[in-house]
Amino acid sequence: MLTVDFSRFPLAPGDRVLDLGCGAGRHAFECYRRGAQVVALDRNAEEIREVAKWFAAMKEAGEAPEGATATAMEGDALALPFPDESFDVVIISEVMEHIPDDKGVLAEMVRVLKPGGRIAVTVPRYGPEKVCWTLSDAYHEVEGGHIRIYKADELLEKIREAGLEPYGTHHAHALHSPYWWLKCAFGVDNDKALPVRAYHKLLVWDIMKKPLATRVAEQALNPLIGKSFVAYATKPHLPRLSGTGADAQ
Repeated sequence: MLTVDFSRFPLAPGDRVLDLGCGAGRHAFECYRRGAQVVALDRNAEEIREVAKWFAAMKEAGEAPEGATATAMEGDALALPFPDESFDVVIISEVMEHIPDDKGVLAEMVRVLKPGGRIAVTVPRYGPEKVCWTLSDAYHEVEGGHIRIYKADELLEKIREAGLEPYGTHHAHALHSPYWWLKCAFGVDNDKALPVRAYHKLLVWDIMKKPLATRVAEQALNPLIGKSFVAYATKPHLPRLSGTGADAQ
């Protein structure tokens, strides 16, 4: 289940991609399949080990084209172990709402992104997330949980302040909002409640089968109750300095 829409976020074979806070690796795997040179980074050592296993399995199964590479590594989003301008693409999906210093994370992403490079940021959308917080304190008052809810214009302003130029936004995963509302209503850790179990089966069926009916329904509902807000931006090229290079001739 991808949150980033690669039809709006073009990826070329050979692009060097950082999936920051990769979690289970869903976006990193898709980038690898598209021929990118992928680095999946997360602070969770257990998840990184699993991502590395899946990268190896994908290579063995021939799922990645020739020239694609994939590395899984532990790391700190506030102190990325890469030189300046190392990546063509940076993805950070459902991560920034967990980190107190979100401006620091944005600054690090901008530092390692090449001029002209592209960045995708996804966070829980304000409305559906607010419902979850209202229904359940346990949903967000946990170690490593969500510490803020972004409004779209607030996130876009932070992206601009970091030196990036937003070029597109959308919402995703409308069918998942009711599931989380049910989870919060019946207890975040209560997976035995009948409505929760029934809706979970629906989501699994939808993810596995991708039926036209649910695809059309989600597309129609995304603007209203999409669970995630997705923003795309580019890092501008530095302006040519007067008196240097071609201008000096």
